[in-house]
Amino acid sequence: MGSVNVKNNSLYLDFRYQGVRCKEYTKLPNSAVNRKRLKKLVQTIDAEILIGTFEYGKYFPNSKLRTKFDSVDERKRQSQAYFNAPDSPRFEEFARIWLTEMKIEWSKGHYEDVDGVINKYLLPTFGSMKISAINKGQILQFRTILAKVPGRKSSFLSPSRINHIMTPLRMLLNEAADRYDFTSPWKNIKALKVGRTEVDPFNFGEVDKIINSVPEHYKVYYITRFFTGLRTGEIDGLMWNSVSLDDKTLTVNQSLNRGEISTLKTEGSYRVISLTDRVVHALKEHQRTACLKDEFVFTNEKRNPINYQVHSRTVWYPALEKAKLRARNPYQTRHTFATLLLASGESPEWIANQMGHTTTTMLFRVYSRYVPNLTRQDGSAFATFLNNGGQL
Repeated sequence: MGSVNVKNNSLYLDFRYQGVRCKEYTKLPNSAVNRKRLKKLVQTIDAEILIGTFEYGKYFPNSKLRTKFDSVDERKRQSQAYFNAPDSPRFEEFARIWLTEMKIEWSKGHYEDVDGVINKYLLPTFGSMKISAINKGQILQFRTILAKVPGRKSSFLSPSRINHIMTPLRMLLNEAADRYDFTSPWKNIKALKVGRTEVDPFNFGEVDKIINSVPEHYKVYYITRFFTGLRTGEIDGLMWNSVSLDDKTLTVNQSLNRGEISTLKTEGSYRVISLTDRVVHALKEHQRTACLKDEFVFTNEKRNPINYQVHSRTVWYPALEKAKLRARNPYQTRHTFATLLLASGESPEWIANQMGHTTTTMLFRVYSRYVPNLTRQDGSAFATFLNNGGQL
């Protein structure tokens, strides 16, 4: 049984746990009230030890003994999970079952991404382990190892990429825990902090340089891409039946990813975009030369749908080099469209609608620093407003 004792006029608890004598000192002075409080606490600890529910860190989070007992408790939890879920399969076996079940829900591109992560990163580490026996320590150790893996564009994998790898692991463990009735080890594991969205738009002069630097076959493609803000999959999957040149609009209702037409990610992505005269004129000229049998507005030089990876490597980056511009990914065409619209003074609500955003929150959070008029703090905008008699 535990007891409450005194040393240097301060109270401490004295009890035994897992065969070890534990002394946990408090800063409470020796008084009748404090002794009564601690006596109730030690009785609770004794009761929890007796029924096997005591957690050392719950009562003494800063104790030197906590690490020792936490390690023992984790091994015990792992063993219990292993034997309490006798039907749970090996990680690789469950991953294959889960992937087969999810294939019908996911787009081809997303399925291939998750399958790639599982094969490249998860199976080499967890594949042969019984899924119910994987513990939190192993998960965190795996994440630490990922942080030391070389990346494609930087010294190591980025926090965003590590989070992308950890997501299927979390989903697999939580789903298996639900099916085979064991406690998921994924507790209080937060995603790594990711920096702000990389926005590096082109100015208007640079846009013209790029359009003049791409092969003739792709000039209209880039005029449309820069001045509509379409995402890569959206413009690659654009079909003529979604374009109305008389109304000066195009409807965004599908995406092309890895050669497969798919739905859009969010409801807000389904939208009708208003076309400028420059885009309308370019598309009319393009329509005259396009093959009438082509469903897609834009194809490669062999009249096949555009493969964004091949296209980026053979057209986009060579064009930037020819234009003597710093290398940036093709998604910057979308960022450029947003910043040009904001700089021109268009309504943020209208811009958000054109971009496929349901609110203006992302618009201002991501792009406002690129538009001086939106962050001006010299009072000139308010002065102009007053001088115009309250008219914008």
